[in-house]
Amino acid sequence: MSATSAHYAQLDAWIDAHFDEQVKFLQALVQVPTDTPPGNNAPHAERTAELLKAFGYQAEKHAVPDPEVKAYGLQSITNLIVRRPYGAGKTIALNAHGDVVPPGEGWTHDPYGGEIQDGAMYGRATAVSKSDFSTFTFATRALESLGLPLKGGVELHFTYDEEFGGEMGPGWLLAKGLTQPDLMIAAGFSYQVVTAHNGCLQMEVTVHGEMAHAAVPDTGTDALQGAVHILNALHALNADYKQVTSKVEGITHPYLNVGQINGGTNTNVMPGKVVFKLDRRMIPEENPAEVEASIRKTIEDAAKTFNPPRGGKQLQVDIRRLLLAHAMVPLAGNQPLVDAIQKHGSQLFGEPIPAVGTPLYTDVRLYVERGIPGVIYGAGPRTVLESHAKRADERVQLEDVRRATKVIARTLLDLLT
Repeated sequence: MSATSAHYAQLDAWIDAHFDEQVKFLQALVQVPTDTPPGNNAPHAERTAELLKAFGYQAEKHAVPDPEVKAYGLQSITNLIVRRPYGAGKTIALNAHGDVVPPGEGWTHDPYGGEIQDGAMYGRATAVSKSDFSTFTFATRALESLGLPLKGGVELHFTYDEEFGGEMGPGWLLAKGLTQPDLMIAAGFSYQVVTAHNGCLQMEVTVHGEMAHAAVPDTGTDALQGAVHILNALHALNADYKQVTSKVEGITHPYLNVGQINGGTNTNVMPGKVVFKLDRRMIPEENPAEVEASIRKTIEDAAKTFNPPRGGKQLQVDIRRLLLAHAMVPLAGNQPLVDAIQKHGSQLFGEPIPAVGTPLYTDVRLYVERGIPGVIYGAGPRTVLESHAKRADERVQLEDVRRATKVIARTLLDLLT
């Protein structure tokens, strides 16, 4: 049996008929905060499982042991798997993450309200990526509503560690052997199917000088001035990185950012220690080991060229890797996913759906690293900027949610019949 236009019309009609229910499901998910940090996300998993049970879906609750979560810097993680086996054939995983960055300032809507205005739902995680909890759940329900014989199965993977790299989310489920799908689709946006993304190296650098009274600064070594010297050397690398371009459409060049700096004890004390954290985005063509070695050498060379006061201590630096997320590269087996999403996406959105790369990094790479072909596609606008993801007033257009759900449902039907 193969899918027909009549089947697609039935899927679309079911999704339209249940869309109010889908919107309420998404609102309920947004209304349970999952700010990470602090990362107390087990309550959201419990609420999600409860909502899924009302649809007849039994969610397996896989709690990551407390010592592992605490060592990771979070409070609680319970990852969910919903298994929907239909018959012999390929299993397709649909993964979305529930953890999000804290809302921050500047909101004109309640970040946990799920308020709807002018056809958009506002709230933290409405676009990234609780929207795709709803997209994937209702696409699967629509598929099953047809009552057709299907080959293979669907697994919903709802995880809670993407903001910290995914190792305690999909990485943990895969490492424990709790799942081994054949194909996967991860949460994304509606107007492109993403087949590749950047890698990311995050490092913590501690600069040690020697504290001194501000009245007699020559008796110490200013760790802040030393850190600035090192930071200037690091930021200067960005000029060189602009000359390193990727061949993947949608990805430009590497970039280094320093996102956090801490140090000092008081205004009248010259700081003896400063800590900063850097984020280095790596294009798919780069070698992560070489990138890390280069960053370390830049830091160490800059520390050596910093001149402390006469008799002052030489700067010392400690460098610690926080995260190494490999780039997502296209696997040959992802073509059926790309073809189906592009076909149905162009029909439903009325415009071509390009296959591109993205400068973001995601936990999709953890599936791809294990040889599981995957793509990124879901409910959202053309760009991260439009979605306000990680900014005030994050929102998703409900019409994008509706149409993306239809695209996923039709894609599942194509691949499982």
